[in-house]
Amino acid sequence: MKLKSLITFFFLFYSMLSWSSEAFIVKDIRVEGIQRTEAGTVFSYLPVKVGDLLDEEKAATAIKALYATGFFKDVQLKAGNGILIVQVEERPAIAEISINGAKEFEEDKLKEGLKQAGLSESRIFSRSLLDRAEQELKRQYIGRGKYAVKITTTTTPLERNRVAVNFDIKEGKTARIRKINFTGNQTFSDKELRNLFVLRTPGLLTWFTKDDQYSKQKLSADLETLRSFYLDRGYLEFDIESTQVSITPNMRDIYITVNIHEGAQYTVADIKLAGEMPVPKEELGQLIQLAPGEVFAREKLTESIKLITDRLGDDGYAFANVNASPVVDQEKRQASFTFFIDPGRRVYIRRINISGNERTRDEVIRREFRQMEGGWHSTSKINLSRQRIDRLFYFTSVNVETPPVADAPDQVDIDVTVEERPTGAIMFGAGFSDRQGLILNASISQNNIFGTGNHLSLQVNTGNINKVYSASFTNPYFTVDGISLGFDIFKRDLNTRSLSRVGTFATDTMGVTARVGIPIAENDIVSFSLGAENTDIKTFPDSPQRNKDFVEEFGTPTNNFPFTVSWARDRRDSAIYTTSGTTHRLFGEVSVPGGDLNYYKLSYAQKWFYPISDTFTLLLNGEFGIGGGYAGKPLPFFKNFFAGGNNSVRGYDLNTLGPKDERGLALGGDRRVVGNVEVLFPVPFMKDDRSLRLSVFMDGGSVFNNQVKLDEMRYSAGFAVSWVSPMGPLKVSLAQPLNDKPGDDLQAFQFQFGQNF
Repeated sequence: MKLKSLITFFFLFYSMLSWSSEAFIVKDIRVEGIQRTEAGTVFSYLPVKVGDLLDEEKAATAIKALYATGFFKDVQLKAGNGILIVQVEERPAIAEISINGAKEFEEDKLKEGLKQAGLSESRIFSRSLLDRAEQELKRQYIGRGKYAVKITTTTTPLERNRVAVNFDIKEGKTARIRKINFTGNQTFSDKELRNLFVLRTPGLLTWFTKDDQYSKQKLSADLETLRSFYLDRGYLEFDIESTQVSITPNMRDIYITVNIHEGAQYTVADIKLAGEMPVPKEELGQLIQLAPGEVFAREKLTESIKLITDRLGDDGYAFANVNASPVVDQEKRQASFTFFIDPGRRVYIRRINISGNERTRDEVIRREFRQMEGGWHSTSKINLSRQRIDRLFYFTSVNVETPPVADAPDQVDIDVTVEERPTGAIMFGAGFSDRQGLILNASISQNNIFGTGNHLSLQVNTGNINKVYSASFTNPYFTVDGISLGFDIFKRDLNTRSLSRVGTFATDTMGVTARVGIPIAENDIVSFSLGAENTDIKTFPDSPQRNKDFVEEFGTPTNNFPFTVSWARDRRDSAIYTTSGTTHRLFGEVSVPGGDLNYYKLSYAQKWFYPISDTFTLLLNGEFGIGGGYAGKPLPFFKNFFAGGNNSVRGYDLNTLGPKDERGLALGGDRRVVGNVEVLFPVPFMKDDRSLRLSVFMDGGSVFNNQVKLDEMRYSAGFAVSWVSPMGPLKVSLAQPLNDKPGDDLQAFQFQFGQNF
């Protein structure tokens, strides 16, 4: 800074040497020496106008103002016969910027960094700007572990007072973490503590994760993880005394040393509550996770404070303050905690404000709210409202804040900000096997038609196996109480002759269905439907004998009036990126007397999401189905259960598991059992991306006749990717059957893709 001021003073002094005139009235102003700069630009910065009295002080001010623009490297003022002549020498402009030797970064990304540092084409060139840009390039490379990077900058003068700037980069080798040492640890080994860190020495996957490259931000996060590890195990006196990061002279190897003080392990001696308690003391005491006699854990202490704060928030105390004050007995190695409670003022909701919904109507969002305007603030109701909005699956993100109202200490607003996602979809499903080749299907739907929250879908499938033409409409809020009403009309043609491993038959079905859904609890809904179907059944010479027997006995066509009852419960924390919660679905279907068919089907499915950690989520899925006939009639073969494929047991061809005829053709069954164990986790370096998720899984299941035989179950394991892409949802799985038997049809690779609009 001092050097810059000295240079400015020198130029001002030098410029003033050319100023030797006495003070005079400016009659005219001329600008000389400009090539690119407009004269008007000079006049706009010049603090002297025609008619002004120009003296030495004002001349100095004028020179300083023109220097400050950065456009000129020399400014002189001359006078004669009342005319002020401004003589300037422009700084060169940057004509082009070239970067050579860059491999770690794309050239466009580096140029963007230079632009942010002030260096870009068409801008005025200066040496200080060039130095700053060079430092910005080095910063980007050091952030990638390229500590040995060398950058050589050259400038080439061009015609019309322009310059070309070239950066020649020698990136050098990436520095790797060679060792992480700990000193002062006695209870836990270096290996145990190193396993807590994201930073690590080079390993099998570090070429991809880059975790063997030093990052100050990652080290800070790792040190906080280390601190939490000790405090959650009772080490109240734990302290990180110092951290040393050193790099070898060749800029290739990094060594990290963490000096810690463990201290003694403390247990909890006593727990007390103090302060003002608008909620019964006994109820608040039950929320405290710590208990006398157990080892202290900061995680439990933090959770206790959160639970108490949320409970007070349910009664309107939105700004409750809860602090846990410790009393430490170093001799006994015990700590007592007193939870001081300050509930603050009780507040109520003034207004609910919604933003970000350009397509979805406000009422569609408001009807999901369980926190009402004018009511006392309730933390649980606000959280439930956010979850219900999220479960609509109309939005990629739902953010809820409760800012206080200015000049009204007993009021808060609820600000809901949503980011809409495409709710229409053209879905494509596909699989490939050596027997069936490519299998395709498609549908088009809009889950939020015209922003009303109503659902409309049309399905057209013209494949060799399935031909489907259907239309479906659902109004989820036919009444203000949330009773839904829906209708379906469809024509389904099924011909299994193209399936080499499934018993051949063909059905042409036309029907209509009316549906009603009644919410019986916050997360529970019971649905009823009644339909009418006409099915024309065809068999072929190579059809299984039982199919022929069924047609001979019941004829073709057949009329059926299916009545269904279902119960569904959804307690997931999010429909977009689920990490915890459960879903249940109980479904029953029975043919109403008066038709040609007498059958029933009952199925139950449950999903359980459990957060193993902040990164990993465990998903357990179980499904069971049973069916049969009544009044002396069997379960129609075309109503059988099937298994195998992307939505049941991956690794096996679609609908090929279970009973087969003497030719090995799948017949389906009246029992179905499917189970899945899956661990979901984000993509490394993309943990904040809620659209992309990886998983490892193990599937099991099959279909049976009359009784379930566990020894006939089929199992598979594999890897899957799910991505809510801009083009639509994409699911890919690669599975390996674990106990396939001769005659099983395998399908290792499967994917499902949807086009959003």
